[in-house]
Amino acid sequence: MHSSDLADPTPFLSDGLVLLTTGTQFQGADEEDYSAYVRRLAARGVLGLGFGTEVVREGIPPALADACRDAGLALFEVPYRTPFIAVARANAEAIAAQAYARRSWALAAQRAISLAALRPDGLGATLAELARQLDAWVGLFDATGSLTREHPPGALDADALAQVTAEAGTVLRRGTRAGSSLRIGDTPFRLQTLGRTGHLRGVIAIASGDLDQEERGVVTSVIAMAGLALEQNQGLSRARASLRAGVVQSLLSDDPTLARRIARDAWRGLPHPPITVAMTDAATARDHTATEWLELKADESRGEVFYGRGDDGLVIVTSADHDGIVGEFAELFGVGVGVSRPAPYSSFSAAVREARVARDRGAAAGSRVSRFGDSGVGSVLSAEPSDEARAVAAALLAPLDEYDAAHAGALRETVRTWLEQDCSHEATSRALGIHRHTVRARLATAQRVLGRDLSSFPERAEVWAALSVASV
Repeated sequence: MHSSDLADPTPFLSDGLVLLTTGTQFQGADEEDYSAYVRRLAARGVLGLGFGTEVVREGIPPALADACRDAGLALFEVPYRTPFIAVARANAEAIAAQAYARRSWALAAQRAISLAALRPDGLGATLAELARQLDAWVGLFDATGSLTREHPPGALDADALAQVTAEAGTVLRRGTRAGSSLRIGDTPFRLQTLGRTGHLRGVIAIASGDLDQEERGVVTSVIAMAGLALEQNQGLSRARASLRAGVVQSLLSDDPTLARRIARDAWRGLPHPPITVAMTDAATARDHTATEWLELKADESRGEVFYGRGDDGLVIVTSADHDGIVGEFAELFGVGVGVSRPAPYSSFSAAVREARVARDRGAAAGSRVSRFGDSGVGSVLSAEPSDEARAVAAALLAPLDEYDAAHAGALRETVRTWLEQDCSHEATSRALGIHRHTVRARLATAQRVLGRDLSSFPERAEVWAALSVASV
C-alpha cells in the first residue's frame, strides 16, 4: 500500500499495490484528466484506489468513479476520521496473517506428505497426499510415458488425459531435466521430469493454475522425493537386467531347463513355444526407456514376452502368435529390428543368428522390421559374408576394376547388369542406354580380362556370387 497525491505517481509504484490519495491533484480536472489518471494506474498494475474524503472535497468525484468503473479498478472511500496510516497498518497485518497462514499450511502439508512417504506404497501415497493438499489432479508417468498413478482416479476425461500423456512423452523424448506447461480448455497443467538429464525416470503432471511460493515449495519437495524413490529402484533394475542377460546366455546353449526355472521364479515364465526371436541394435540395449517399456509389456503379457541383453543388442522373445509387439516397439522407438522364423527353444541359438541376419539386412534397406523368412532375407547369397569370402570376391573382380581404371571403362557395371537382366543383350543395352553391339564387345573383353567363359553357367554363377559379396 502506498499514498500519493501526484498527478502521475506510477514511476514510484510497483504492481500489486493499493494507492491512497486525497485528490489534491484533481483540482480543476475534467473527465479526461480522471480517465487518463486511472488508465495510468491500471497500466502500472495498481489493484485499487482509496480516496480520502473531507480533506480536499466531500465525497468521491463522480468522474473518478466512472473512470475506475470503466477500467475495472477497485475504488473505495477512506473517511476523514480514518487515517491513511491505519489503513496501511491493517493491510500489513492482513498480509502478515495471510503469509503466516500459508506458511502454516506448507508446514502441515510437508508433514502430511512425509508421513505418507512412510506407507508401504510410499510413492503412490505421496502423490495422493499432494493431490489432496492442492485439491488438484496429480498424475505420474513412467519413463516410457505411460500413466502409472493418478489421484483422484478418473478425474480427467479421455481427451484431456490423451493430451497430457502426449506432452509427457514429448518431454521425456527430449531426455533433459525440464518442466512444461499446457492448457486444455480452462484447465492449466504443469509437468516436471523426474531424474537426471539422460536418465529420466518419469514425469509428474499437476492440473493447477499459478502456484504461490508455499505451494511451489511443497511440489518441489514431492518431486525430489519421487525422483529419489525412482533412483533407488535403479540398482534393482540393473540387477534384473543382469539376470535377464544371464537367462539369454543360458538359452543360447539350446537347453532351456535352467532358463525356465529362473524365469518361472523371477517373472511368470518364458513365452510358450514355438517362439520368434527379435534382435535390436546395440544402442537400443543401452536405452533405459526402451527396456522399461519392454518391462511393462512383459508384465502385462503374463509371460508371453521376454527380453534380455545379448552380445550386440536386445533379444526379444515372444510366442509366435504374440510377436506383434515387436512392430509396436520398432515404431515407438524408431529402431530397426530383425525377427527369426518360429522355432523351438532347442534351436534358440539358430533363431538368434537368423534375427541378427534379418536385422543387419533390414538396416541396409532402411526397414523397421525385417523377418528372416521374407523373400530374399533367407537366401544363401543374402547371408552375411565372411572375411574370406570378401577377399576371394575382391581378387576375382580385381582384373575388371583394373581395366576400368586404366581405360575409363565400364566392364564391371556391364557384367553386373547383364547378369541381372538374365544375360539378355537387348535388355542390358536398354538398361545401360548403349547399343547391343557395345554390350557384346564389353562382355567379350570382360571374358578375356577375367579369363573366364561367361557362356558357362558355373562361371557366371561364380562371378555373380563375387559381385553380390562385394556389394555387402
